[in-house]
Amino acid sequence: MTKETLGHRAGRLAACRPTGFYSVELRSEIGTAIMKKLHPIGLLHSFTCLLLCATIAPARADIRREAKALVNWKTSLASADGSLSSWLLANSTSPCHWMHITCNADGSAIRKLNISDASLNGTLDEFDFSAFPHLKKLILFQNDLYGTIPAGIGDLASLVQLEIIKNKCLMGTIPRSIGRLKQLTTLQLEGLGLDGALPEEIGNLTSLRKLSLYSINLTGSIPSTIGALTKLRLLHLRNTKLTGCIPLEIGNMTELLSMDLSQNYLQGQIPDTLSRLVKLRILELSKNQLGGHIIPELGNSSIISYINIARNSFSGAFPPSICMGGALTVVNAEYNKFTSLDDLTFQNCTTLERVEFTENNIVADLRGCFGKSLENLRSLILGKNQLHGTLLTDQGEVFLCNSTYLELLVLSSNNLHGHLSKCLWDLPYLQFVDLSSNSFSGVVPFSATPKLVLKSLHLANNNFRGNFPSVLKKSKRLVTLDMGGNNFSGAIPSWISKSLPRLRFLLLSSNMFDGIIPPQILQFRQLQLLDLSKNKLTGPIPNDFANFTGMTQEQVGNMTYRFLQAEKLQIVWKNGGYVYTSTIAFMAGIDLSCNLLSQEIPKGLTTLLGVRYLNLSRNHLSGGIPRDIGNLALLESLDLSQNQLSGEIPPSIADLKDLGTLNLSSNGLSGRIPTGSQLQTFLDPSIYSNNHGLCGSPLQDCVNPSASKQNETDQDEDRETLLLYCFVAAGVIFGFWLYWSMLLFCNKPWICEFYQQIDNIQDKVITKIAAYRTCGLE
Repeated sequence: MTKETLGHRAGRLAACRPTGFYSVELRSEIGTAIMKKLHPIGLLHSFTCLLLCATIAPARADIRREAKALVNWKTSLASADGSLSSWLLANSTSPCHWMHITCNADGSAIRKLNISDASLNGTLDEFDFSAFPHLKKLILFQNDLYGTIPAGIGDLASLVQLEIIKNKCLMGTIPRSIGRLKQLTTLQLEGLGLDGALPEEIGNLTSLRKLSLYSINLTGSIPSTIGALTKLRLLHLRNTKLTGCIPLEIGNMTELLSMDLSQNYLQGQIPDTLSRLVKLRILELSKNQLGGHIIPELGNSSIISYINIARNSFSGAFPPSICMGGALTVVNAEYNKFTSLDDLTFQNCTTLERVEFTENNIVADLRGCFGKSLENLRSLILGKNQLHGTLLTDQGEVFLCNSTYLELLVLSSNNLHGHLSKCLWDLPYLQFVDLSSNSFSGVVPFSATPKLVLKSLHLANNNFRGNFPSVLKKSKRLVTLDMGGNNFSGAIPSWISKSLPRLRFLLLSSNMFDGIIPPQILQFRQLQLLDLSKNKLTGPIPNDFANFTGMTQEQVGNMTYRFLQAEKLQIVWKNGGYVYTSTIAFMAGIDLSCNLLSQEIPKGLTTLLGVRYLNLSRNHLSGGIPRDIGNLALLESLDLSQNQLSGEIPPSIADLKDLGTLNLSSNGLSGRIPTGSQLQTFLDPSIYSNNHGLCGSPLQDCVNPSASKQNETDQDEDRETLLLYCFVAAGVIFGFWLYWSMLLFCNKPWICEFYQQIDNIQDKVITKIAAYRTCGLE
């Protein structure tokens, strides 16, 4: 049978039978004829085409389903930016060209969905996770999603990377179904409004290498199942409100490189099993409630390079084994209860760059804790301990002088003593030095270094002596200078403002500086705090404040220098001492109290509109209080007590709405105390005491002048009436005796003459009294 015959027969059969109904014989004949005519290569090609058609058909169905699921979800959103405008089924059957989407190489399925900064506003409730069986990466970064994370997220069976970050209105709990994502290697849930417990199913993610949960409000403790994540390299559970203890099983994660459990409420001790983490490089446990002793084995078998256990309650000795790995660069243990550092604890830390042990109870010799190999040290912060000894080596040099990269040195509030060496100023990168509240002594040494990069120098409350340190003449970048509470003497140099043009905080209180305040001190253009109190300064207060621009307006804290967070300045105002840290950037004030200053308060002070406190007490200032004192609208504390001020209190003082502390006592002020809403809150009369001419609240009420005059007139009349009565009484008595005398002795002429004179005198007295009373009434 020929091919044409078969065709005709098939056509006839097709005309009378439904499609697909052919006899077995005919189908067999057709197949045999075709097989005979086709070449083997053509047969292979036909078979391949059939396979491709069989594969492409479902693939196209998958991509169409994914596209439809995305469009449906987009429709459910309240809003989104224009980047989703391409999500339209009418444009194409394939979403591979849509924004935020990456497909497989053959375009058969969506591999990555990354929607970042798209202003998505809506929920994930209508997102059909089951429509994306091939999705590898899902990233939803910085949008406005709300609602919850649906349980359907567990249907993303191929998911490797899941990141949902900075969607603060996304609430609810972490769904337990997340444990079904067996291929997941990265899980990041950060900056969300989640709460509830960390599900135990997290332990099912055995392929996980990175787990980062940050700034979410979890409850409960870290589940012990987390120990099953043996491939994990990064564990970050920072600021998640976790409680309880660190589980022992955490020691099973032997591949761990970085662990951050900071800013939680974890309690108990660091588990011994932590010593099994031999690959651990970064350990961050700060700001918890952990305590007890640090395990001695912490540094034995690891190559740990960064340790931060600050702000806990660890106690005992800090483990000397911490540097056994020889890789430690940073150790921060500030605000704990450590009591000792073994000798040469950091001897082997040749890589050490930063050491912080602020506010512990460490009793140790400072130099004994460190070896000589500190060439890489950049920051040494050991303030508020009980360290003793000196900074000088047997050769008379500061033991830190070989730390040529040193930038920050804080040794304040310890028991250190001895002198300083000029090599300290020769360190080329040194920017911040705080040696305050120790027992250092001697003269601050000079250095031949042509230019210092020093920005902050704190030498307060020691026993330094000598003149103003001339080494500071080279510190053009200096921002803070605190030398209060020493024995410095001599005059304040006139070059200070020219040589320190960036100075903002100048504190020289409680020394023995004498002479006048140099007028050049008012050339500081950035100065915010000036404290020259408790010295022996004389003469007038300089008056030219035109260039004193650092105090002419409110400070907005726009300081940007690197070590601002390390600043700590004590200011006495509002009847107490206050320690300011970085907030000092908002403060402005002047304290010239307890000196021998004289003459009037300069009127230029009232142009410093940014000043928050002004203390000129305990001097010999005279004249009146400037009438424009009310211009200092930000003033919170004003003390002018114990001077020789006179006149009335200016009415403008009532305009100081922020005034919280006032003292005008022990002057010669007079008149009525001004009234105002803020002044009425000062009920303590002692702030005005020893001003005998002052009256008004809270002192005694002032007397009305007209009422006072009338009162004096009434008192005069009362005295005159009493005097008249006395004369009348005296006259009656005298007349009585005179009458009887006349009866007895009237025969004698001289007696009659005497009586006549007495009568004349009496008439004159009565006449004068009457005339006096008449003038008084007029």
